[in-house]
Amino acid sequence: MSRRLRELFSQMAVPIGWLARRLVSLAITAFVSLVFGFTLYAVLVLPALEPWHTQTLDREFSALRDANLDFEGYLKLEAGLFEQMRDSIESWDHTGEAYRFGRFNPASNVSRLADGAPYNRSFRLMPAIPVTGHALLLHGLSDSPYSMKALAESLRARGFEVTVLRMPGHGTLPAAMTQMTVADWTAAVRLAARDVAARTPGGQPFYIGGYSTGGTLALQYALDALADPSLRRPDRILLVSPAIEVPEVAVVANVLDLLSIVPLPVLQKVRWQEIGVEYDPYKFNSFAINATRQVSRSTRALQESLARAVESGRIEHMPPVVTWQSVVDATVGAQGVADLLYARLNGAAHRLVMFDVNRAGAVGSIQRPGAGALIERLSKAPRGYTLDVVANTNTQGRSVSVRRLAPDDSVSVRDTGLQWPETLVSLSHVAMPFPPDDPAYGLNPGSGRDGIPSIGSWLFRGENGAVTVSLGSLVRPRSNPFWQLIDEDVAALVEADRGK
Repeated sequence: MSRRLRELFSQMAVPIGWLARRLVSLAITAFVSLVFGFTLYAVLVLPALEPWHTQTLDREFSALRDANLDFEGYLKLEAGLFEQMRDSIESWDHTGEAYRFGRFNPASNVSRLADGAPYNRSFRLMPAIPVTGHALLLHGLSDSPYSMKALAESLRARGFEVTVLRMPGHGTLPAAMTQMTVADWTAAVRLAARDVAARTPGGQPFYIGGYSTGGTLALQYALDALADPSLRRPDRILLVSPAIEVPEVAVVANVLDLLSIVPLPVLQKVRWQEIGVEYDPYKFNSFAINATRQVSRSTRALQESLARAVESGRIEHMPPVVTWQSVVDATVGAQGVADLLYARLNGAAHRLVMFDVNRAGAVGSIQRPGAGALIERLSKAPRGYTLDVVANTNTQGRSVSVRRLAPDDSVSVRDTGLQWPETLVSLSHVAMPFPPDDPAYGLNPGSGRDGIPSIGSWLFRGENGAVTVSLGSLVRPRSNPFWQLIDEDVAALVEADRGK
């Protein structure tokens, strides 16, 4: 190296070294600011913790301890877990407002609305007619098996024996969300799938399906089965609003609750993104930082598995995937399912059913311009799958039709006989799996149980603070006025598989 070059590198070394030190310093400052900023927010702004936010149960399924259980063993462990929860609830102060009006008080209206909430636990439905198939269904994050009950009933009515698994960390106390892991979920899915597969004789179909994060796990199992011959491959995959990707900001959940390890009671609030009133009998309203961390890890793992399946060519052997998705989804978004999953699938049997926004009259006139942009883009682009668009027949009315766009560019339109409710702008992530007359979440007049109106029919006006819940939280639809279309789809799919 010439002397001139050595002098040049020597001159450059000083600013490069300074820049590197400066970047490291800025990164450390940003990290510390993020952690301390969120800690201050949690301590000063979030409501006080209740016993159900801090009391953990040691009988929950753990992949490290319980992965060798069979499904019967899982159910026995689960029974002990719920017994432990009941004992814990007995030890709490029962005079507080949060307890008296919440899900943990068996005498509260919300507990009575759900008839004691029996579907917080794993359950199996047996058909009244001879068994023609078997299915394993998985619920979503902060949810419970109840979110899969309507789909399970639809399958049972067509001769399926249906197992709905309670995912570890769910159905009991919100505090369980601070400890659950993707490994726990995966191990539980594997043991339940082994049991369902063993109950499925040759010649009968085996379905796997899921809602939200349950959809992530169902897809992950199916991709794993393509590469692992020891796993029974499903014959069909049914997804409701699956979590294929989550916002990039979710990665910060890996550090937000860092100071919660400090053994000070006030810092335990740092474990929580949201602390809500637990009035919902089947879904936690509080949300732990760890829940975001685990769903972020599960969706990243799924995306990596999809990429490997494409690279290896295994994706061509993917069983038919049918998905029902609202084009507006504030929880997981709708682009991931279209661009990361369906863009990689080929074959008319793969079908994406997109529920459009309500484009009629005054409701349509105040929508954001991009509310239905995804459907418009997918409708015009080449695709290797079938796209069903559930939308207004025209913008002058509330009648709904289904427009089917096949991979060969053929188009068919079917009138549904259904209409948009007059003031409903769109469906939502949380509404998709529930029929409109659901006892807990239905929006139809009269929905509820024993004279108690369903949560989905609550629509109050007033100032926050007048009631125990946030009035703004009641605006989001909680059930699907077009559930009939999903039920009809299930009937057609089962009939097609029965003829194979």
